[in-house]
Order: sequence, then C-alpha cells, then structure tokens
Amino acid sequence: MSKAIEKYNKTGIKTSYVSTIIGISLVLFMIGIVLSGMFGLSNIQNQAKESLQGDIFFNPKLNDADIKQVELRIKSWGEFKKVWFVSSERAIQEFGGKDQAEIIELLEGENPLPPSLCFSPKVQFANKSGMKKIKLKLLKYFPNQIDEVNYDESSVEKVNLGFQQFVLLFLSIAALLIIIAVAMINNTIRMSLYSKRFTIKTMTLVGATGSYIRRPFLLKSVIQGLISAIVALCLLMTVFFALNNVIETIEITFTWQVLLLLIASLILIGIFITLVSTWFALNKYLRMKLDDLY
Repeated sequence: MSKAIEKYNKTGIKTSYVSTIIGISLVLFMIGIVLSGMFGLSNIQNQAKESLQGDIFFNPKLNDADIKQVELRIKSWGEFKKVWFVSSERAIQEFGGKDQAEIIELLEGENPLPPSLCFSPKVQFANKSGMKKIKLKLLKYFPNQIDEVNYDESSVEKVNLGFQQFVLLFLSIAALLIIIAVAMINNTIRMSLYSKRFTIKTMTLVGATGSYIRRPFLLKSVIQGLISAIVALCLLMTVFFALNNVIETIEITFTWQVLLLLIASLILIGIFITLVSTWFALNKYLRMKLDDLY
C-alpha cells in the first residue's frame, strides 16, 4: 500500500513539473513572438531610414574627376551609409526613363543635368537634425566645390514620425502582453509550490534556515526557466519555419546578431521570472502560520 502511495506521489510530482514547464513555455513563446515583432519592426525602420537619399550638386566648373575626389573624401565620414557618383548621362536616364531620347531631342541634344553625388545616411543621422548637420558639414568643408545639398524633408519627417507612432502602439501592446505573461508564470509557480507548502513548513519546524529551504527550490526554478525557454524557442523557430515555407508571401528573416539576442533574451527572461516568482512564493509560505496552510 505504501509503495502504491509513493508511486502515486512521484507520478503527481512529475505531472506537476511537466505541466509547469508547459505553462511557462507557452507564456515565453508569446513573449518571444512579441520580441520578434519588436526586432523585426526595428529592422524595417532601419532599412526605411537608410533608404532616404540626398543629392549634392557642384559648381559647374568642376569636372567628373574633381567630383570623384570629393566622393572619396566624404566616403570616410561616419554620417554616410553609402555615397555614389551620378554622371550627367545617368542623371538624364533616371530623370527621363524611357522618354530620355525625346527629352534630349527636345533640348537639341544638350544634357542640362550636371553630374552629382548621391548619399544615404546612417540610421542615427536619418532624421531632420541629422540631415541638417550633414548639409552644413558638406557646405563647410567644400564651400567652393558644392553649390547645393538637397533632400526631401517631408520624406525624412514621415519616415521618423510614422515609425514613432507605430512603435509606441506596438510597445503599449507588448507591455500589456508581457505583464499578463508574467502574472501567468507567477500564478503557475505559486500553484506548483502550493502542493509543497506542508513540506516547506515542516522543514522550518525542524529548524531549517530560510536560505537552506530556498536553495533547492531556486535551483529547480532556474532549471525550469531554462528548459521552458528552450521549448519556447523550439516552438518559435517551428512557427517561423512553417510560415516561411507554407505562406509564400511571408518571409521572416533575422540576422545572426538579432537571433542570438532573441535567444539570450528568452533564456534570461525565463530564468529571471521563474526565479523571482519562486522567491516571493517561498517567502509567503515561510511566513505563514501552520493553521493558515489548511
């Protein structure tokens, strides 16, 4: 009879442990989706900012060789993602498109567009103040060579303002989901420890210190958080793989840096939340009186 009871208790403990892992894994999976969305949004924002373009127009007396000398110098500046030379022929081709021949014929064979330089700013300079600094710096260092620096101010403002509004909305939703997720993990761990409340109280009654009682539970919580994070990551990668292969219009890609950051974030969040939740739940049962446990 005692063996049957012992076997039943072990089965119950294993079931409780597995259910706790599954519950935490699902919550971490939800957090992983939120984090993936944030990383993906940040990547899209950076790409949109770096796609902004400015034009540098030069003194008509300068030839192509002089302009390319300026290009070589400013390519070493930290403000630019990319700088490239645009010849007169390429300028009329981009301006006229398929009708370039008609435009040149209309202008009696003369090409009115001068050679120039185009640039794309780095992310940190892809805003109103950053683009203004670039413009002032170019005019300061090349006052005799550069006539004008142009960029579309409305496009710069739209890219930054549009993403700021979207980021605020996304962060609000993400914060709400993470608060709910933390509450769910905390509740899952409290329910798991509830079944061990008499064991905890018995240990205190026989003289065990709080740190001695906490140690195995905290170690177990770290293992739970780690295993749950790994399970959540497996689920997340499975979903991404399925979306990429089943739905042709969706392509989810991450750089190695972002992928490692996602993995590290989920593992740290899983361990931190389980550790903190276990700590507070243990303290509650350590402070409770024996009569309150029933």
